[in-house]
Amino acid sequence: MPDSEFSDRSPWAVFLVFLRLGLTSFGGPVAHLGYFREELVVRRRWLSERNYADLVALCQFLPGPASSQVGMALGLARAGYPGALAAWLGFTLPSAVALILFALGLAHWGDAVPAGLLHGLKVVAVAVVAQAVWGMARSLCPDVPRTSLMAVAACAVLWWSSVWAQFLVLALAALVGLWTLAPGQGAAHEPLPIPVGRHAGMAWLALFVALLLGLPWAAAVFPHATLAVADAFYRAGSLVFGGGHVVMPLLQAELVPTGWVDQDTFLAGYGAAQAVPGPLFTFAAFLGASLQMGPQGVWGALVCLLAIFAPSFLLVAGALPFWEGLRAHPRMQAALAGVNAAVVGLLVAALYQPVWTSAIHTPQDVALALLAGVALMAWKLPPWLVVAASAGAGWWLGA
Repeated sequence: MPDSEFSDRSPWAVFLVFLRLGLTSFGGPVAHLGYFREELVVRRRWLSERNYADLVALCQFLPGPASSQVGMALGLARAGYPGALAAWLGFTLPSAVALILFALGLAHWGDAVPAGLLHGLKVVAVAVVAQAVWGMARSLCPDVPRTSLMAVAACAVLWWSSVWAQFLVLALAALVGLWTLAPGQGAAHEPLPIPVGRHAGMAWLALFVALLLGLPWAAAVFPHATLAVADAFYRAGSLVFGGGHVVMPLLQAELVPTGWVDQDTFLAGYGAAQAVPGPLFTFAAFLGASLQMGPQGVWGALVCLLAIFAPSFLLVAGALPFWEGLRAHPRMQAALAGVNAAVVGLLVAALYQPVWTSAIHTPQDVALALLAGVALMAWKLPPWLVVAASAGAGWWLGA
């Protein structure tokens, strides 16, 4: 049950919940979705398993960081526009502050973090994702057709490992659900309390397109370094599918050849970004604080951070009113039942690659992941405690 201190729908309550998630959510976007599900679906019961899966499915189709977009959508549903801002601030602030301090300190902080500690954080991500997969599969794949669809989706993504494969798999799963599942088989519609109307949604989408087209024009007509930087980071957040790791090559191509950030600094910041919790897109804060021309320091970090995350909010706020309308139709519910089964399949594939393959190398790693999974699923220990214990165990094993 939700804690009484967080039972209200105030933005402050949303901020505190997501701040704790931002401090403890290691392991990348798939693990973040597992942390969100455990905290907000299972523990606090902010929304149902089905509603959560529908939000994840929508954000899989949108460009940008899926976990941050799910967080914004959850905050928007809980406390309106201030709630969306509070969720983003809470989840983003810890890693952004750490990376800004790293950039400003000019110290090799990323190299100073013990490798064993980082490895322990990767191992606990295996348990977190496994817990999410198990819980979502029980709810979203309750019969043979959807279990089969989940397995086929996982196999397809493992066989064809590209971002576009995910879109194709989800689209085909929607068609399979539409054709093979009964209109009511996706369960009754559970409305999301989205305080955004269709007219407002159209305005947000129009603003997204206007900035995407207008910022390059403004940077060309009014040559100013801040405009050029905002344009580069806004385009990165608008056009890249697949999350933080995919955006890195684009940012490197924008910043290193132009001399805004040197190659060694870029790589050092990328290494440090792996060591902090929260979204990998906060790497933008490090780059902004490290710029050698234009906005620099904290101001540069804020410009880059806001520019790269702005498309995520505009797309989520713009798409949710139409998504909510579509998912109310019986045939769409059948299609979404297929999509949700495929989403579980995508999580199964991600559990193997990259979560398992990057973390599990020895029998000791298997044992640590197993203990972390038991601690989460059987002993019901708080995720932050399991994360801290796994990091300590990884440090000890690596010493």
